[in-house]
Formats: sequence, C-alpha cells, structure tokens
Amino acid sequence: MARDLKNKTVVITGGAQGIGYSIASNYLEKGAKVVILLDIDAKQGATSVNNLNSKFGNERADFIKSDVTADLEAVADKIINKYKTVDVLVNNAGILNEFNIKKTIEVNVTAVMEWSVKFFEHMRKDTGGKGGTIINLASIYGFRVDPFIPIYQGSKFAVLGFTKSFGHKLRFENYGVRIVAICPGFTETILTSDMKVGHEVLQKDFEKMLEATPWQKIEDVGKAAVDVFEKTESGTAWLIEGSKPIVEV
Repeated sequence: MARDLKNKTVVITGGAQGIGYSIASNYLEKGAKVVILLDIDAKQGATSVNNLNSKFGNERADFIKSDVTADLEAVADKIINKYKTVDVLVNNAGILNEFNIKKTIEVNVTAVMEWSVKFFEHMRKDTGGKGGTIINLASIYGFRVDPFIPIYQGSKFAVLGFTKSFGHKLRFENYGVRIVAICPGFTETILTSDMKVGHEVLQKDFEKMLEATPWQKIEDVGKAAVDVFEKTESGTAWLIEGSKPIVEV
C-alpha cells in the first residue's frame, strides 16, 4: 500500500543531527508540511532548523529542546497544542554505552515505549484521532547476535519486539496506527565513531569485525526511511545495510 508524506506533520526525536536530521531532510523533500526536531543539543537544533528552513522554506522545520527520558508530557502537549495533529512520530534518539546499563535502557527502550504510547493515544482512530505512523529506529543489533555490545544489543532487541507487538496487524486494524521499525546496519554517525565494548579483551576482535563490515552513510538511512514510510505495513521491521535497498527482517 503506497503512502504519501505530503502535508504530514512529523516529530523526530534526536533530530538535530545524524540519522534523525537526514530523515527530516528527506521527509521535507517528499513534501512533509513540517518536521519538529527534538534534541538535547539546543545549539545544534537551532542550526539544523535554520538549514532546513533555508532549503525548504520558512516554518517547514521547528525545534524543541527535549530530553526524551524526562520531557515527554510537556513537549508532547506543546506540540499538540501548536500543531493540533501529529501524523508521524520517528523515535530516533538513542545511545550506545556499554558501561551504563540503566541509561541505555532509559533512552533506547523506555523512552521509545513511552513516546510511542503517548502519540499512539493521540493518533488512534477509535477515539477520534486521524491515524498515523510511528517509526522506531532499532538496529541490525535488534536481530543479529555477536558477543561485543550486549547491553546495546539487548535494548535494540526490545525495540524490535515492542514494535512487532505494538504494531501487530490486529492492533492496526482496530486502532489505525501503523508502527514499524528501521534496522540500520553500521552507519557513519557520531554514535559509531568510537564504539567501546564492555570488556577490553574483546575490543580488538570487535575492531576487526568492524573493518570487515559493509558501512553506509547517514543519507542512506534517511532515504530508506522514506521507503519504509511509503511501502511497509504495520508490525514489520526493515533492514538497511551497506546502502542496499530495504529488506524485511
């Protein structure tokens, strides 16, 4: 089923740079009405909004400083009061820190679930919403296993399981909210610029594996996010790896 991004209001967590920013740019290119970037980095957020508005037109991008682990209610209310209807939520914010289990789960899992549920309630058709789409950024580590970064891996397995259950066909038929996941392979971002495993003995093996792995650019994931929006069904997950076309996983 083809879907159109034209005139959509899009919220993107972790949207000031990297994959989130690329998704914002690609969605505006496809005709989104406005993208609302949420990020803890206010300086970068302001720069990113200025860049997008310069390229696509005034008021096509907005920025709200936001910590996804603490600011959900206040930020969601602010967005809904201003824009009335949110058509798309992209849960992109994430961290990779094998030395802080609690923070990893708070950002990568709890926040994804909480933001999804909040905007699901706003979108659901059975209680007066207009329907919508929630896209969760999982990872290749949401389904492939290796011994190197188990904390991050566990968090992304959780995102994938949550997405497939929360977006299950039966739920979509009842509520009209589509929920899908994108699973990027290794992508050149700040997140992957200095990856450390939890145990020093494995670090060299991890680095050898990374050298032999196909990498891709941020822009590849941004373009894949358009394909995922336009072509996929609720409860599904899609790999983008080595700049190749998306594949269901």
